[in-house]
Amino acid sequence: MCGICGIAFSARSRCTVDALDLVRMRDTMTHRGPDDCGIFNQGRVGLAHRRLSIIDVAGGHQPMHDDSGSLHIVYNGEIYNHAELRASLERRGHHYRTRCDTETILRLYQEEGPRAVDQLRGMFAFAIWDSRREELFLARDRVGEKPLYYVHADDGSLYFASEIKALFAAQAIRPQLNYTALPDYLANRAASGAATLFAGVQRLPPGHTLRWRDGALEIREYWDLSFAPARGANQTDEELIAEFAERFTESVRMRLMSDVPLGVFLSGGIDSASIAAVMSRLVDEPIKTFSVGFAEQEANELQHARTVAAAYGTDHHEVVVSPDEFRDALPTLVWHEDRPLSHAGSVPLYFVARLATDHVKVVLTGEGSDELLAGYERYAKTLYNVHLGDHYHRVVPASVRRAVRGAVEHLGVGSLARRKLERTFLCIPPDLPSIYCDNFAVFPRALQAQLLTPATKEQVAGADPYRVMREHLERTDAGTLLDRLLYVDIKTYLHELLMKQDKMSMAASIESRVPFLDHRLVEFTAGLPARLKLQRATTKRILRESMKGVLPPSILTRPKVGFPVPVGSWFRGRWRGMVTELVLGERARRRGIFNPDVVRRLVGEHVSGRVEHMERLWALVNFELWLRRFVDGEEDVRMPQAPAVAHARVAG
Repeated sequence: MCGICGIAFSARSRCTVDALDLVRMRDTMTHRGPDDCGIFNQGRVGLAHRRLSIIDVAGGHQPMHDDSGSLHIVYNGEIYNHAELRASLERRGHHYRTRCDTETILRLYQEEGPRAVDQLRGMFAFAIWDSRREELFLARDRVGEKPLYYVHADDGSLYFASEIKALFAAQAIRPQLNYTALPDYLANRAASGAATLFAGVQRLPPGHTLRWRDGALEIREYWDLSFAPARGANQTDEELIAEFAERFTESVRMRLMSDVPLGVFLSGGIDSASIAAVMSRLVDEPIKTFSVGFAEQEANELQHARTVAAAYGTDHHEVVVSPDEFRDALPTLVWHEDRPLSHAGSVPLYFVARLATDHVKVVLTGEGSDELLAGYERYAKTLYNVHLGDHYHRVVPASVRRAVRGAVEHLGVGSLARRKLERTFLCIPPDLPSIYCDNFAVFPRALQAQLLTPATKEQVAGADPYRVMREHLERTDAGTLLDRLLYVDIKTYLHELLMKQDKMSMAASIESRVPFLDHRLVEFTAGLPARLKLQRATTKRILRESMKGVLPPSILTRPKVGFPVPVGSWFRGRWRGMVTELVLGERARRRGIFNPDVVRRLVGEHVSGRVEHMERLWALVNFELWLRRFVDGEEDVRMPQAPAVAHARVAG
């Protein structure tokens, strides 16, 4: 895992690269690569690199150059099939100077040019400058495990980096809020497409390449996920389950490639437990596992992780995060993510990554399984609501439907029955933007209409928070509603989770690898019958079936539980003053972005316990911290401390 960056000035800019700008960009990302660094500067084009040494620790310095001195690469990631590719390249006459996969990419690019990405199996973001053709080539892996951001200036010049803050270090652009991405953030926790919350900063989408030549950009998609059935009609479920197990084992085995120690992030859920189970069969020594929890009983699942650790005799390590440690870490972690923290789970992830750095440099994690295998309960709920909703709206007269909706609304704001019923087809039209997007949004469209001030509404100019989701729904070849939903989440929500995983592990200078997202396993899984993903109330059926007799029964049958973080109770108690200051304080009001009366109502309803608004308050708190750190330029953001008397009042 590394940090890459670079600058390419167009001829009409009449600029040459200042090596100090490259150093500033590079060293802003020292946490991504504390082991080594380098720069390459050739007049109008410069590249820089920070290295976390995993393969060929002694060699592999970057930027790396080909034998002719015309190709120059900076690269972040791991190519798991590089040994196979190397053997093929050596048969074609290539003579290697190192053992690292960087050289394989460089030599493959010599042979194949931009088509080289089609043969790479792994996670990657890289840039190659071809000085003969005066062409810069950028590429990003298929599902987006590794980040890559860029600014394309008005004069055609290009700045790129693994992290957005590096672009600011080179003064490529000033940090300003991209208002058109705000509705997307409020609904979906993060910007969903190529845009970011920073005006003028784009990200190269997963599965895409970018070619720059004297100011002109060409962006091309080289991979997309097809849901067309890939298996023969005569294959039984048992045969498919066995093949899935073989492919999953192969994916784990490939991710054990390393010259440094490895471990597993262990949550106690079926995903990380499956990785630990397979990994323990592939290595001789006890594997190292790492878990995180909280003192609060409702948010402590360490006992499940301990069950898995005991089952496989792992060398197990744990950390318990206190509320004060959690709170004080927020400004630093917002800086690391370059965006408001989309999930409270980012914080414990950082602490467990920091724990792991004392023992290993690489960890395997369970991201991706939920989006591939329908692990979230929202999939079953959506299928149910769409199916019954279609019948309900076809058969039941509109007047009766209005009466039913009115009866639900009269149940009272804090009523559990109302909270459940108003999220069903009885109160929501059965179209996907309503029953799926709005229904599971942090701030659905109706609430955003209340939240945003008139001035902000002018700025967002009617931006559709679900535009990217709609586009993906229209383009997929998936034949079932379930697979259409999975495709959308793989393209949007999964990307957000992968950026969380990358940024939080890199904040602790540790590499994370994701076995469920090997692209060949992803393609195989997409083509499976829907019943092997979700069968009535059974999620991830093929994974559960393949792990029967392998995982402890208590883990195998556990329902999906999101990582429990007691932020909601902290907002009502010890963090109440902090919330008030950050979302209702003078600085937040002066911005004029959100209606203070609506924010005050949300805070009041949450603190009173009438309505749970944890995710909404989390989004608002982190948005304000992000604005202070980046837009206001406040390098040392101080977290407000709630007075002791306020705690006493809340507790009473």
